[in-house]
Amino acid sequence: MASQLFLVGIGGFIGSVFRFLLSGFVSRLVPLAEFPLGTLAVNVLGCLLIGVLNGLAETRQLIGPELRLFLMIGMLGGFTTFSTFGYETLALIRDADLVQAMGNVMAQVFFGLIAVWLGDMLGRIG
Repeated sequence: MASQLFLVGIGGFIGSVFRFLLSGFVSRLVPLAEFPLGTLAVNVLGCLLIGVLNGLAETRQLIGPELRLFLMIGMLGGFTTFSTFGYETLALIRDADLVQAMGNVMAQVFFGLIAVWLGDMLGRIG
């Protein structure tokens, strides 16, 4: 268990650093954009990478359990949890559970926005 936590933790650290660097790079590349392009770039790239890694893991068995923990849960989890959201939603769609997939999308977006709003309100109490 300790080695698993270490793999996830180190991966998360690396992923978070890459998120910071890529998001900042994109924001500097398009400085006048009012849309959060840096976050979009991170989320889309994270989704692409988790899809590629999952495909390699499932079809070619190129990624063992430890490397999967490090890359998919650690690095990509630190890079963006949106990639995990995309992966889990796709898994529900592949299992032909479209109601659960749409429920996941709606719940994640709705409750996520509500939580950000609530957190913002709580942070302003003062």
